[in-house]
Amino acid sequence: MSVFASLVAHLADLLQPLFDASATAAAIVVFTALIRLAVHPLSRAAARGQKAKARLSPQIAALRKKHAKNPDRMQKAVMELHAKEKVSPLAGCLPSLLQLPAFFLMYHLFSSARIGGEPNGLLSHTLFDAPLGDRWHDALAHGGAFGGAGMVYVALFVIVAAVATFNYGRTKRQMAAMPVVGEQAPGMGAMTKIMPLLSFATLFTVAVVPLAAALYVVTSTTWSAVERAVLYRDMPAAGALATAP
Repeated sequence: MSVFASLVAHLADLLQPLFDASATAAAIVVFTALIRLAVHPLSRAAARGQKAKARLSPQIAALRKKHAKNPDRMQKAVMELHAKEKVSPLAGCLPSLLQLPAFFLMYHLFSSARIGGEPNGLLSHTLFDAPLGDRWHDALAHGGAFGGAGMVYVALFVIVAAVATFNYGRTKRQMAAMPVVGEQAPGMGAMTKIMPLLSFATLFTVAVVPLAAALYVVTSTTWSAVERAVLYRDMPAAGALATAP
């Protein structure tokens, strides 16, 4: 983690002339953007895979009907179809999975009082009046929801709520546009109702993690919303499937 801390500190030093006391916060945003840029080729590959899966939905529905009484045979037949068409069932998960290590590193970096036996100097860095190592309850205890630190969280909540609302509307339209081919899979009705609401769970994450990790989440979530809108603009059903965690 000390190597990761040095990376964030060096990036903050580069941004200091532009962002002054908020340079470390800016470094976290830039670092997150670089991570997302690095995994963007995988996101594009995942989009191609989701579109291919959407094209295969009539065949998968036919296999489900054919092997309705033999779930094991049905699963094997679907996997064989995916292999034949060179479609990976896990393609849509890879971009999210590869970002998890960076998020957990950010979380631990700004939750640790000491790094390499030395006091963690990054904890004293701020975004305006909010320390990057503090959480929302710390802001509430020092100045309240509309104090200096509290207003930073208000701004983050507004951004997350705006992105979540955008995702909600888009996912709801996408789920409605998904063709019903054959018998609906078990649980699909419940998924159709619940999936559009999942974006709002980010509000809870932002409220409970250190501010530095919250910045990572907000930046990554905003990037995802824009990326999906572009990559899935010509394939609504695939875009809806890609929003599943």
